[in-house]
Amino acid sequence: MQRYTVNTQKRRELRDVTALVESAITASDIQTGIAVVYSPHTTAALTVNENWDLHVVDDFLLYAEQAVPRGMVGFQHAEGNSDSHILVSLIGPSVALIVDDGRLALGQWQGVFLAEFDGPRTRELWVMISPGT
Repeated sequence: MQRYTVNTQKRRELRDVTALVESAITASDIQTGIAVVYSPHTTAALTVNENWDLHVVDDFLLYAEQAVPRGMVGFQHAEGNSDSHILVSLIGPSVALIVDDGRLALGQWQGVFLAEFDGPRTRELWVMISPGT
């Protein structure tokens, strides 16, 4: 397993971590299999989305803010980041991706993103590459 550190700069942001996942695949020497990318944090998720037009990232973050606003009336968690926990539960802490011919198999416009919902913070990203059968 490879572990990476990702520093986020804002309370909510999407950081493209595709290159980190690709480097883990290269280091593994596995040609065909599955890459599992995992965030061991309760307020940072992982997702695959478009990495060509950055307005998609802006729209994603706008929707997240409108869907689960910070300080929503009725939240009881004392730390004030219930919105962050909810968004991670909705999006998920991990993604499973195909490794083919020693490379990450993504669509033309796709990238892997760490979704930060309670930053800025220093986050860990864990990547496990398993061979296919």
